[in-house]
Amino acid sequence: MKEQSTARGFAILSAGGMLVKVLSIVYIPLLMRIIGDEGYGLYGASYQIYTFVFVLTNSGIPVAISKLISELDAVGDYKDAVKGFRIARAMLMVIGMVMSVLLMVFASPLARAMGYKKIYLSLLSLAPAILFTSVASTYRGYFQGRGNMTPTAVSQIIEQVVNTIFALIFASYLMRYGVEVGCVGGPIGTSLGALASASFLMFCYEKNRTSVLYRKIEVQRVKRLSTKKLMKKIINYGVPITICVGMTYAGNLVDVWNTKVRLMAGGLSDVNSTILYGYLTKYQQLMNVPITIISSLSAAILPAISAAFAVKNNKRVRDNINYSFRLCFLIAIPCAVGFSVLSDPIFKLLKFRGGSYIMAWGSVVLVLMSLMQIQTTILQSIGKLYTATLYSILGICIKITTNYFLIAVPEINILGAVVGSTVGFAVPIILNHRIIKRSLNVKIEMIGHAVKPLAASVTMGIIVYVNYVLVHFILGFIKIAYILNAISTVSSVAVGVITYMYILALIGGINKKDLQSLPYRVRKLIPGFILAKVK
Repeated sequence: MKEQSTARGFAILSAGGMLVKVLSIVYIPLLMRIIGDEGYGLYGASYQIYTFVFVLTNSGIPVAISKLISELDAVGDYKDAVKGFRIARAMLMVIGMVMSVLLMVFASPLARAMGYKKIYLSLLSLAPAILFTSVASTYRGYFQGRGNMTPTAVSQIIEQVVNTIFALIFASYLMRYGVEVGCVGGPIGTSLGALASASFLMFCYEKNRTSVLYRKIEVQRVKRLSTKKLMKKIINYGVPITICVGMTYAGNLVDVWNTKVRLMAGGLSDVNSTILYGYLTKYQQLMNVPITIISSLSAAILPAISAAFAVKNNKRVRDNINYSFRLCFLIAIPCAVGFSVLSDPIFKLLKFRGGSYIMAWGSVVLVLMSLMQIQTTILQSIGKLYTATLYSILGICIKITTNYFLIAVPEINILGAVVGSTVGFAVPIILNHRIIKRSLNVKIEMIGHAVKPLAASVTMGIIVYVNYVLVHFILGFIKIAYILNAISTVSSVAVGVITYMYILALIGGINKKDLQSLPYRVRKLIPGFILAKVK
């Protein structure tokens, strides 16, 4: 099994994740066309519940597998790395089966408790996906711990392709029985996609069982760990991560109920409240596109930092931390600016209908989400698991409280959720920054990492806006509004990417080492005049 560098692993996961999100973005307007705005609101509500159950099941142990394997490999204990994986796999499969059954049993009470009675069937259809994703997650953790990100990336693509195809087929067929039944199409696609992904990863694992790493096992002479100690390590790593991520999504789940209730308290009807929640779901879906890249970065750096920390290589720890923050800003800031400037054109392009104003105001949350995700990964890598959990819980409480008061204000309504997210991420970020500096004595040039991407992004935003207006004006003779907007938007995005990279190259925001870390095929796509400015 080939081990990949952190940069290459990040690039592979990012490419796979972006393709998945592109497919998802294409899929959403098609699904919306089939099930309508109300149906999409119901779809979003059912997925919040599913996601909560999913993270309770799958967030902790797969990360624990990745961390455990990377640490044991770093000290040469290959046999226990494999043994630990097998123990964790058995644990997660049992948990997955139990959670699937519980979701089936409590589907109806959960639907009623959240105020969305019509999502009962959707929750039933999502239950098998919990088991299938549990299987997939164990193998993803294994491969990531080994430093091989390719199986994870490919499995995600397979999952999304299968999900998209079958979700649309079943939604189209089932809508004849009403919106409640039609919404089941998406969950069926999710379950089938998860099954396909798990099957592929199991195939990859069996194919690589005789790899070089396995042959190394027979010649290593290291102190072995007992089954009890390995289980203890898995639990000690997995439980706080599960609590941390679970509490974050618990906050989102509370928001499903809280948002609708407070919108209605502000004078909106049940249907209009559901539609507005659907708008918020669209905004979150788009935000998840660049967040996927940050998640890929997190997945790539966690085993790298964990391995360096295990062998007390402080220089590598510092280098990986600064590398992750720098990449975080290089990716998140331009995406946030671009989403804000082109919010309405993007929504029109994707046929998302209403809700673009949420994106225009809420893009700043993208930067905060990205930063907090990287910080949490760093804290998990160095063993500060419960600290990350505590600060996440604090942020969630702040978010829920802010949402409760602001969403009910008629002049603010759904934008209250954006304000709540902003405050709810900002507070933990400040606290995380302090504990990372204190724990590692690491000099983190947070402002220094952000200045150049911000300068390039602001310039890019101005040029993108001007380009959109000019193209829209010049091509005004095109009478089909959708085509005119599509050309203007796509050209503006292309101009924005080139402008951002060029400005970054001019001001020293990227260097030759950065370019060398990119796959060769990606480097070939960069225009020569930009490469010439890179020092």
